[in-house]
Amino acid sequence: MIVRIMGEGQVRLADSHFAELNKLDDELFAELEQGDEDGFRRTYGALLSRVRELGEALPDDTLEPSELILPAPGATLEEVRELFGEWGFIPG
Repeated sequence: MIVRIMGEGQVRLADSHFAELNKLDDELFAELEQGDEDGFRRTYGALLSRVRELGEALPDDTLEPSELILPAPGATLEEVRELFGEWGFIPG
């Protein structure tokens, strides 16, 4: 799966990593619902870090269709809440 981090670029991520990322996604969803800004910052940072660590960065001159788009690292809780949707970012 190709994941775009807005403002950074794209990474190729194996489907085998989605169970781990889904746990962070669930935490993030709860923090967004509670309006927990500190928890949101911590968990969203962890989610982005794991996507970067587990994924293979695509060259900047490559543009693949992204199956998942994550907001930029500096996005606010409200911006992420608007993009998050009913079930979170990570499929499955």
